[in-house]
Amino acid sequence: MRKVRSMIVIACVCLFLFSQLVSSEEGLKKKAETFLMHLKNEEFERAFDQFNDEMKKAMPPKKLEKTWNEVVFKLGELHSLGESGLLEEGGYQIVLQTCDFEKGRIDVKIVFDEEGEIAGLWFLPHLESHPYECPEYANKDLFMEGELIFGVKGWELPGNLTMPKKGKNLPVVVLVHGSGPNDRDETLGPNKPFKDLAYGLSSRGIAVFRYDKRTKVYPNKIDVFNLTVEQETIEDALAAIDFVRATDGIDEDRVFLLGHSLGGQLVPEIGGRDERLSGVVVMAGSARPLEEAILEQIEYIAKLDGKITKDEEREIERIRKQVRLIKEHKVGEEELVLGVPGRYWYDLQKRDPIKSALALNCPMLVLQGKRDYQVTWEDYNLWKEGLSAKKGVAFRLYSDLNHLFMGGEGRPTPEEYSIPNHVDERVINDLAGWILSN
Repeated sequence: MRKVRSMIVIACVCLFLFSQLVSSEEGLKKKAETFLMHLKNEEFERAFDQFNDEMKKAMPPKKLEKTWNEVVFKLGELHSLGESGLLEEGGYQIVLQTCDFEKGRIDVKIVFDEEGEIAGLWFLPHLESHPYECPEYANKDLFMEGELIFGVKGWELPGNLTMPKKGKNLPVVVLVHGSGPNDRDETLGPNKPFKDLAYGLSSRGIAVFRYDKRTKVYPNKIDVFNLTVEQETIEDALAAIDFVRATDGIDEDRVFLLGHSLGGQLVPEIGGRDERLSGVVVMAGSARPLEEAILEQIEYIAKLDGKITKDEEREIERIRKQVRLIKEHKVGEEELVLGVPGRYWYDLQKRDPIKSALALNCPMLVLQGKRDYQVTWEDYNLWKEGLSAKKGVAFRLYSDLNHLFMGGEGRPTPEEYSIPNHVDERVINDLAGWILSN
């Protein structure tokens, strides 16, 4: 089960086109069930017939068969369908169907267009409902929280600003997410690391702005095949900086930028486009190409039980070949590889986080958990080596923290992400101390 969840998350970094969705609840649920039964029975042409025109272009029968076989390879045969629900995201109707496989349970997210045809498909880890509990190091009596709308025209996004009740001309931190269609809390299972950061820092006199990612709010508008991190991340982060700088109660000369994971990789470049920033924080930001990190994660998870089966080795070799194709620029710009088009990979290759960091004219803080198997301390060492001659850079390595900067013991596993936890208080205190001193 440890292998299963994370390999699916990594292998299914899915970005599909959507259309406007209107249909009856029971009708949509029945269509979702029929679609999954076609997959179970290997009737891929019949399943393909339920796609709309855009999905048919993105996922022809052979690609659909390959995707389903990857799921079955990791989870075993589909045994039964569990509960299903109809969701709305940005005004669109989505069926979330729980599926019980031989080796575990996942949620299949199926999106329907106004004609009742399938316009989007995800295979996701099954998430149990866990109400958020405020961490002990945060005190909600010390700050206010409100929802605000900001953003690039036509791509406005909702976000939350937490403001300490005491003090004037407050410092503020803008949080930048990792990869995927993240919400403002960067929710993963029962954990909400960005909410922890906001509540912890605002309990210590620092305002925090966090927001839903563009790919979450506008899945129907995103042109997947022309998507780069410019539209996915950078434009909205710059808009968020401008927005908080103009907000009452904020000191416009004390604006900080914090990025986690892919966000951590990109914040040096984002910071270089705003010379007024007071500081940049990299939390578990990769210093290496993303495709290398994905392959390394797959290999790590496969070895968790102490052995690699022949099927697992074949899957790893398949990923290796895809990584080589990306590196050798042998992927078409609109060809999906590792879940995203070639254009996205090639754009990301042009960006050098350490080079961007060296050009920054503001202080930097680099944080890393040593138990992080997604962005490892090899990346942390690359940051230290690359920035060794640069003044104004501080580093913190936490021996017992994982990718979410949450504590644990022993060898890190994907299962940790399904256990309710909070960002470690040491991280909150180190961040607060660094921000307030700059």
